[in-house]
Amino acid sequence: MHNSSISFQVLPKTKNDKKTIKIVDEVIKLVKKSGVNYEVGPMETTMEGDLETLFQIVKKAQYICINAGVESVFTNVKIIYSPKGVMTIEQKVKKHRR
Repeated sequence: MHNSSISFQVLPKTKNDKKTIKIVDEVIKLVKKSGVNYEVGPMETTMEGDLETLFQIVKKAQYICINAGVESVFTNVKIIYSPKGVMTIEQKVKKHRR
């Protein structure tokens, strides 16, 4: 069982919506390549796994944004943590899916 869930949203400071979307797509690629269980939503991406692993992904997401040439990035992060384990994404949303 995973000990953490993290939902995060990166908002790179750009003047071009297409550039913003491209950067966000690169962050989502990072999450996909990480091997953690995740779900992309319309406003944020939720991941589940070990707390340190998830923190590292969020940290790397910052660098992806800056390396893409933006001046700054604002990131919203929500964390659920319990050493004994947390509910999975599926358990949290199952009853609300169509």
